[in-house]
Amino acid sequence: MAGDSRAFSESFEAAYGELQRLARRQLRRLRPGQTLTTTSLVHEAFVKLVQGPVTTEGRTHFFALAARAMRQILVDHARRRASGKRGGGVRPSTLDGDAIPIEALADEMLGIDRALTRLESLDGRLARIVEWRFFGGMTEDEVAESLGVTARTVRRDWQKARAFLYRELSGEEEDSA
Repeated sequence: MAGDSRAFSESFEAAYGELQRLARRQLRRLRPGQTLTTTSLVHEAFVKLVQGPVTTEGRTHFFALAARAMRQILVDHARRRASGKRGGGVRPSTLDGDAIPIEALADEMLGIDRALTRLESLDGRLARIVEWRFFGGMTEDEVAESLGVTARTVRRDWQKARAFLYRELSGEEEDSA
């Protein structure tokens, strides 16, 4: 019994360090002025993961679930920021003159989420690849293992997904020829 709790503690510590790394990567993309901290993102993701009975099929699957949880948290955070800017009458602010206003980052995150949701309705595997690579920081090999495909397939799908998201986010129409 004591061995089980020690093993769980060691597993948690290893997962916690990796979740911290993933959260740092995500928050670095959203700077400047981000109000979420690495620790709060990790804690919120961990709480989301352990709230319900979730079974994982190993390390890679666990981090795929963590990527989805972090995406949901970041999108919810962006929605709160966007709703606050509409009703608050507060002018966008930045930490320095060259920085992007926080509200623009929230709008961008919401746009990415809308595009990813649309991609998911068209091709779930492409959407999972984007979610796991972008939000989860998983490698091509890790994604391939999770999906049961080759790394080459993941690389090809990643290119297709990025092209789709680019068109969605830039407002370009797809060629109908």
